[in-house]
Amino acid sequence: MSENFELAYKEFYPVLIRVAYRITGSMEVSEDLCQEAFIRYYERIDKIPTGDQAKYWMIRVVKNLAFNHEKRKGRERNAYQKHYHEPKAEIINDGEKGLMEDESKKLVQGALMKLPYKMRVVLSLKEYANLNYKQIGEILKISEGNVKIRVFRARQKLSEILDKGDVYVP
Repeated sequence: MSENFELAYKEFYPVLIRVAYRITGSMEVSEDLCQEAFIRYYERIDKIPTGDQAKYWMIRVVKNLAFNHEKRKGRERNAYQKHYHEPKAEIINDGEKGLMEDESKKLVQGALMKLPYKMRVVLSLKEYANLNYKQIGEILKISEGNVKIRVFRARQKLSEILDKGDVYVP
């Protein structure tokens, strides 16, 4: 068995390395792909016919490995380009950003507490609990229309309290 493998290696390797190199354009990658092909050949040596049939099988294996390598490389390249060539969001100093967010949260929380109870409850359920109008109506036992009106009025009142623009919103 090892004699057959040695003979196959000596006979097939030059052809396989050329096939892989023509597809990948990299000798290092081609050598790795040929090594993988010979590992597969060795695992199936007793199932593969000898001679030209074995050679053709090996060429198909190397060709498929090389094409798969190139596809994977293309996907990686596309992912890289997508990630690094997309427009970046404006970068703000993390310390400054954190401070502004904390101040804004305090201002909004204070303004929220100034709202009448009925407005504060519906706005809190809508914005912080992410409930829809129907769910809020069922919880508070009021109509969906009434919920919409209260949320609208609460947002208006909150906006007046905050004087539009004094709050940093990331």
